[in-house]
Amino acid sequence: MTVRVSRTFEFDAPPADVWAFISDAEQRAGAISVVDTFTVHGEGRATWQVSLPIPMIRSTIAVETEEVVRDPPRRVKFVGRSSAFRVTGEHTITETDGGCRLANEFVVDGRLPGVETFFKRNFDAELDNLERALRRSLRVDV
Repeated sequence: MTVRVSRTFEFDAPPADVWAFISDAEQRAGAISVVDTFTVHGEGRATWQVSLPIPMIRSTIAVETEEVVRDPPRRVKFVGRSSAFRVTGEHTITETDGGCRLANEFVVDGRLPGVETFFKRNFDAELDNLERALRRSLRVDV
């Protein structure tokens, strides 16, 4: 089973400010609650240590992430691979009158029982975390 979620955020902020946050691997990883720690390796690569509260997983999972598309200042897409799941995240910024729109899409393919169920139940909260972190960085609507 694949879990897919999409959500769009609207900001009264310049697209370049949203791009500064969403294109930064450290900012993206820091906004996700299940990422315990992370190491940014440069060149669009990072390792996330992810802790999922499911019975099959008793320790953190190393997720090797890499940017596969980077189109400044409009779009960034990354893929994360681990023994438990594969995740793809894509963020697209569109300029609007007085600000911008950020379209987010995430897809998770689980490889262990319980992974997809966890993400299906928790993706909305994780997107809320991402939006809050972004708004804090922009200092708007926190």
